[in-house]
Amino acid sequence: MTLELRSARSLPPTERAALFNAAYEGYLVPFHIDERQLAFMDDAFDLDLDASRVAFRDDQRVGLGNLGLRGEDAWIGGVGVVPSARRSGIGEALMRALHEQARERGVRRVWLEVIVENTAAFALYEKLGYGLMQDVEVWSLPSAEGDPAGREVPVAEAKAQLAEQHEPWQRADGTLAHYDDVHGLVTDSGAMLFCVGSTAQLQQYAGEPEPLLRALRTYGDAYVLNLPTEDPAAAVLRELGGTVVVRQHEMLLEL
Repeated sequence: MTLELRSARSLPPTERAALFNAAYEGYLVPFHIDERQLAFMDDAFDLDLDASRVAFRDDQRVGLGNLGLRGEDAWIGGVGVVPSARRSGIGEALMRALHEQARERGVRRVWLEVIVENTAAFALYEKLGYGLMQDVEVWSLPSAEGDPAGREVPVAEAKAQLAEQHEPWQRADGTLAHYDDVHGLVTDSGAMLFCVGSTAQLQQYAGEPEPLLRALRTYGDAYVLNLPTEDPAAAVLRELGGTVVVRQHEMLLEL
């Protein structure tokens, strides 16, 4: 059987979305996207369709790998293989192809996250040279009324109070630059950037987390994506009744 890897641009969006869903069938976390959600991911996460890859085996679509690009940094935005073709080396072939595309574009660092329970994928990434950087968690926090000791301010004003630091790809400045619903909020002891949609999502913060999180949940059910397990906000989320939805390893490959 012949395996061929083609640019993701070779598939129209409807077919890419369908392949994405098929490749993630039975995944540890339920996953389903439509064409609109795929377009959002392409834009927000800077997924490069020319560098991303689709796997064909005997002209049948069997997998895909998405690569986000921002200067010298890249991010694996999902690699999956359809159930009938799993455990045959396609995932590894896709990863190696993405690395090659990254090298050709001058990338020096490739980031990814993998769910803790996905031990097979973790082992593959270690084999490919990735190192564990930190463990991160996805948190959910129920909404609550209150009178938070904070005020909304222009995003630039809140951002000025945030120290330069590594943020997961989904909460990094490059992602927030694509959003039109980012808000800034400051308290006497901190500042944060957040978005309000179907949930209130903490994006970046600095300072004392408790007043900020109390403020965040007044906007609705709150959500924090890939918060480091050792971050002070994790203890506050737990005290406020938050729950961990997913635990992941953040990993890095230096090319």
